Amino acid sequence: MSISYIPDAVKLRLWGKAAGRCQYGGCNAPLWLDELTQFEFNAAYIAHIVADSPDGPRGHPEQSSRLRTDPSNLMLLCDKHHRLVDIADVGGHPRERLEAMKAEHERRIEITGGIQPARKTEVLLYGANIGAHASPVNYVAAAEAVMPDRFPADRRGIALGMKGSMLQDRDQSFWQVESDQLLRSFATQVTPRLAEGSLQHVSVFSVAPQPLLVRLGTLLSDLPDAEVFQLHREPRGWRWPETGEGPQFIVTEPTATRGPPALVLSISATVTDKRIVDVLGSDAAIWRISLATPNNDALRSREMLGAFRRTARTILDRIKAMHGEMALLHLFPAAPVSAAVEFGRVWMPKADLRLRLYDEQKQLGGFVHAMDIGEMPVGAAHA
Repeated sequence: MSISYIPDAVKLRLWGKAAGRCQYGGCNAPLWLDELTQFEFNAAYIAHIVADSPDGPRGHPEQSSRLRTDPSNLMLLCDKHHRLVDIADVGGHPRERLEAMKAEHERRIEITGGIQPARKTEVLLYGANIGAHASPVNYVAAAEAVMPDRFPADRRGIALGMKGSMLQDRDQSFWQVESDQLLRSFATQVTPRLAEGSLQHVSVFSVAPQPLLVRLGTLLSDLPDAEVFQLHREPRGWRWPETGEGPQFIVTEPTATRGPPALVLSISATVTDKRIVDVLGSDAAIWRISLATPNNDALRSREMLGAFRRTARTILDRIKAMHGEMALLHLFPAAPVSAAVEFGRVWMPKADLRLRLYDEQKQLGGFVHAMDIGEMPVGAAHA
């Protein structure tokens, strides 16, 4: 344990470099408050990497005296990690390991602290149950994904999902209940801030059945600036693992356009024409955006998601031109979550066809009608 007097100037320098957080690798706990009670007080300990006496933890006959008040030899730690490195597991914490922890922490603080205020983003979280699986969306993982390009505007973000819902997407009331909840949450938490101009940038993290993701995207279309993130399976996480546009999207048009128009997003899985015909009949005019090899990790970069946006915008215009503005567009999505959200963002309620969204339910034998989006044009027949 320390026996030295640490000058106030050195303490302030150390606090600044650590941003008031524990420098033990992976901890990062704020040392100015109790996270349980939110009571603010100084909970920090200053630990020596090389002990300030030769017989202390990692002590040295010559360096202990020389490094007693050197900021490079001091770490800001919480109580449990101070006890760990100096008492409980001294052998497991050699000088080199502690120096690496300190350097990594201070490098990260320097990067994030150097971001200009214009790089602030509001983290928006949306999750709804998919089958028997609850949403894996959480603030900590989302906040890590936006850095170092941006930094979270606050410590909680905006959460739109229904907490503790027992409904599953095969339940009859699921779509109406979840859609209403999403609309109410957005109107309460986002719309007022849009009106007052306090939302300059939003980072969107969402996992939900695809019709709800599209619905979320339609609500986000009015945001001044937003980035939609994708939950990747390999490597696991929200960060975009690659750069560049990647494989090209394939657009397929129907040979005849007499029947009801259907748009298939075959990006994360293959959707055959038969599955569409089973729902709409043999005269369905099937349009398609696909990849040569659809898979769950198909979208690997921001640029590829941008290419999907442009493709979706073009095909929506094309479908309206071929089928007329009174048509109802049937959407069958098998797409990564970010693509489903972006599709909703590029869809324009006053310019594009009404949408009828379907969700694949294997237990129910295929695609089922989930919800409709958009107002029926004057003079259009009810579907």
